[in-house]
Amino acid sequence: MFDNTDDIHPLFQGAPKSTDFKKLRKRIVQNTREAIDRYGMVEPGARWLVCLSGGKDSYTLLAVLHELKWRGLLPIDILACNLDQGQPGFPATVLPKFLDDMQVPHRIEYQDTYSVVVDKVPAGRTFCALCSRLRRGHLYRIAREEGCSAVVLGHHRDDILETFFMNLFHGGRLATMPPKLVNEEGDLFVYRPLAHVAEADCEKFARAMGYPIIPCDLCGSQDGLQRQQVKQILDGWEKNSPGRRQVMFKALTNARPSHLLDMGLFDFAGLSREDRSDRSEKLEENPPIITTPN
Repeated sequence: MFDNTDDIHPLFQGAPKSTDFKKLRKRIVQNTREAIDRYGMVEPGARWLVCLSGGKDSYTLLAVLHELKWRGLLPIDILACNLDQGQPGFPATVLPKFLDDMQVPHRIEYQDTYSVVVDKVPAGRTFCALCSRLRRGHLYRIAREEGCSAVVLGHHRDDILETFFMNLFHGGRLATMPPKLVNEEGDLFVYRPLAHVAEADCEKFARAMGYPIIPCDLCGSQDGLQRQQVKQILDGWEKNSPGRRQVMFKALTNARPSHLLDMGLFDFAGLSREDRSDRSEKLEENPPIITTPN
C-alpha cells in the first residue's frame, strides 16, 4: 500500500491507517484485479467510461481502478461519467465538486429520464427496467462521443447473485449479469470489474473513505421490489450459514452442462454408453454432484 502520502492518488488522501482498513483495501484491489485478468478486460491503450452514480459501489469502483492505474497495473485511460437523470432532489453539485477535488477527468451529462420513466411505467410497477434501458442508451452514446471502447459499471458479487436468483425465481432461466459482454451494436464492451467484490466490502470502504454517498431515491423508495426480496432471502441464508454467498458465487463459475437440462448446452439425445468411462474419469477429479433430495 502507499504509505507515503506524496505518492498516492488524491482519491486515497486521508485513508484510515488501521490494519483492518489496509486489509479491506488490499482485498478489494486483489479481487478487482483478479476479475479484470480472468475475464480479459484489458486492451492496452483503451479508454474506459467509468459510470459514477454517487453510490458506494461506483465510488469503490472509481477508487480501485485509479489505484491499479496508479500502480501501473491497468494501462488504460479512465473517464468518469455521471448521468444526472433529473430525479427530484438529486444533489447535482456533489459529484462535479468531488471529481474536481479528486483531480479525476470526468463528464457530467444531464438527461431527464426520470420524467419519461414516471410517465411510462404504470402505477404499482417498478421503474428499474425502463430506467436502466434509458440510462444504458445514453451511456453508450457518451462512450462513443468520448472515444471509449468500454462502459464500466459498479455491479458487485452480490448484484450478480441477486440477478441469478431473480432470473431463477421470476424469469425461468439460469442467467445473471456477466462480468464482460459486448453490446447489441457490437461496438462497445461492458465491464463489471467488481464482479468478485462483496457488497459489504464496498460499503465499508466507501464509508471509511468518507465519500459523499448519494442514495438512489427513484427505485429505492419503491416497496416490494423483487431484488429486495431476493436480497432478504440471501441475507437469511448468510446469517444461518456464513460464507454461503461466496459458495453460491463459486457455483456460477463451475457450471456442469451435462447435469442440467438444457439441450442446447449438452447433447443428451446423442449420449451413448461408450461415453460413460470418460464421464466417470471427469467425476473422479471433481466433487460428486448432488442429484437426489435429502
